[in-house]
Amino acid sequence: MIIVMEKGASQEQIQAAIERIESLGFIAHPIIGVERTVIGAIGDERDKPMLQQVENMPGVERAVPILQPYKLASRELHHERSMIEVGGVQVGGELIRVIGGPCSVETPESILASAQAVKAAGGHMLRGGAYKPRTSPYSFQGHREEGLKMLQAAKEATGLPIVTELMDPRNCELVARYADMIQIGARNMQNFQLLTEVGKAKKPVLLKRGLAATITEWLQAAEYILSEGNPSVILCERGIRSFGTETRNVLDLAAVAVVKRYSHLPVLVDPSHGTGDYHYVHAMSLAAIAAGADGIMVEVHFDPQQAWSDGSQSLRPDKFARLMNDLKPIAKAVGRAVDW
Repeated sequence: MIIVMEKGASQEQIQAAIERIESLGFIAHPIIGVERTVIGAIGDERDKPMLQQVENMPGVERAVPILQPYKLASRELHHERSMIEVGGVQVGGELIRVIGGPCSVETPESILASAQAVKAAGGHMLRGGAYKPRTSPYSFQGHREEGLKMLQAAKEATGLPIVTELMDPRNCELVARYADMIQIGARNMQNFQLLTEVGKAKKPVLLKRGLAATITEWLQAAEYILSEGNPSVILCERGIRSFGTETRNVLDLAAVAVVKRYSHLPVLVDPSHGTGDYHYVHAMSLAAIAAGADGIMVEVHFDPQQAWSDGSQSLRPDKFARLMNDLKPIAKAVGRAVDW
């Protein structure tokens, strides 16, 4: 439920409303606006009628139910679009943001080469997997902490913030120590214990959509993170499973527009996993920005044929640089801007 305070409500009245909400067993999330303050009251749906008594308090204008099953992620509570800072880079504003890098962290030399290519083309963050969820138990699973150290060295050399995946709640503290943003992969979108842990970690989180998840389920997964007091969640559409074999997944660009309508959270698109084929990454990246995405995450490898994982969907540095150049007129056409 949303508690809407009157224009000019005093700080004492706002604090009294917060204390009353919390005394009823709810978590209060105040949002200070230019003209008025609203307070999100999050808790057990069965106890919602109890909140009506807050409506009679001094300084309170009205109490309004939040209709969506996701509360903190909803634009009903948070009308303005959120901007999330990741290692000094703002995501969700006018500027388009680009994350690039290899699927897996392989060697110190290769991750540095990819990082330098991303930096030279104007990319804003470096991605790379130190822990890798693989369909086959015999596939390369990642270098783990050694991979995190390689990412850290590449960051020190280029200044690019690090985005890397977390798979196990037991590794949350370790990954958070190195990462500027923790990625939750598609396979773990509904790993609720993991979502709770990254919510507690208070690091920015990149939440990928599950392979067969509805948009509502995706936003409810974000709710787990937000409800732990971590407001820094960025969504990432990366394709959903279908019956076609021409592409790895079906990249659902309509999801970008839907999420923008119902949620205030920034949205990125991953055309590499969305298509599984580097031939289509360029076109789908342009389409993602045209659809309203706040940025893209693209796999970049200096030698895709020798990549230890997902080489078929990775761009060479020269193709990545061309993509960055071609994004400029698309961003301008849809009222966005670039800084490269």
